[in-house]
Amino acid sequence: MNGKWIYRPHLEGSASRQAHADLPAGCVERELGKEGFFGPSTHMIHPRPPTGWSHWEGPLRPRAFDCHRLAAPGASPWQADELLYNEHLRLRWWQCPVSMDHLVRNADGDELLFVHAGRAELYCDYGHLSLEPGDYLVLPRGTMWRLERPAGDEPLRALLIEATNSSYRLPDKGLVGEQAIFDPMRLDLPTIDEPFKAQQHGTAAQRDWRVVIKRRNRLSTVTYPYNPLDALGWHGALYPVRINLRHLRPLMSHRYHLPPSAHTTFVAERFVVCSFVPRPFESDPGAIKVPFFHNNDDYDEVIFYHAGEFFSRDHIRPGMITLHPCGFTHGPHPKALARMLKQDKPATDEYAVMLDARDALEVSEAAARIEWPDYHRSWRAE
Repeated sequence: MNGKWIYRPHLEGSASRQAHADLPAGCVERELGKEGFFGPSTHMIHPRPPTGWSHWEGPLRPRAFDCHRLAAPGASPWQADELLYNEHLRLRWWQCPVSMDHLVRNADGDELLFVHAGRAELYCDYGHLSLEPGDYLVLPRGTMWRLERPAGDEPLRALLIEATNSSYRLPDKGLVGEQAIFDPMRLDLPTIDEPFKAQQHGTAAQRDWRVVIKRRNRLSTVTYPYNPLDALGWHGALYPVRINLRHLRPLMSHRYHLPPSAHTTFVAERFVVCSFVPRPFESDPGAIKVPFFHNNDDYDEVIFYHAGEFFSRDHIRPGMITLHPCGFTHGPHPKALARMLKQDKPATDEYAVMLDARDALEVSEAAARIEWPDYHRSWRAE
């Protein structure tokens, strides 16, 4: 049965009438909310940061992982290290040093590939696309594909984000319109171009081709005596799409710090993908200029740090992942909090990918091996 949230705004004690702005002097704000940042919320005023814990015991804790410590590369996405997962989402880290000598197909769900480093040429059922750092690539469930790597180039390093048994869609952008964040015309599609036609012929095209299919997280192999990427043409409304982080235009408010949900890029069943790209800091003197402290009461939050300086985090560098599971308060680190009302530069310069998962994420053995175990201590003032 559907219903309405219990809702009657109320102000008690010393508090601002505008969230994320005009806080009582020397205080900080903590947001308690339902459904991530999409439901009703309350904003508590505290005299000290709510991350000032002195001890932490038990399995629930903020966690951080360094993907650079994963050293086993593989020429197939099915060799990628799985890091975090639940029934609706699988997050893997792939290091691909050479061209793939086979094709793959994910029969478990849509795949979102985010390129962190390296370049590649994608060949798939629909044609050819070039990939470079900062690219998102959405591969619909069942797409047959492979990557060719430039000789001598650094290994491709990429996140693989599987929407298990579901599909990626665009968020409802509501009042700001369909062209907000990025115009759908920015989405690039594969084309049946000369490189695609060339790979249909020649010596390589005449050999046997394996297609390794993942279904229910198990692999099967189908072999063809020819190259099955032999399409002559197609029409329709289902296809892979590519967009680079540099083409995103973030929503901004100079008087109010917007929540991460304002930067939602893709949505799937039970999780969303958000993108953080450079933007000006809030200019209103009373507006906070760092992420506000907030409870994780309904979602597990994951951030992959791609490039730049991450203004709300200390000791985090590109190629790292943080996991803030449901059940505790978190927010800016001490150095960032010191710049809550005044920044020393006009804009952020960070690039990051965020996942908000409605269901608890499991941490794999591979992720546990690359964990920074003292991450929960990083909120202590130095």
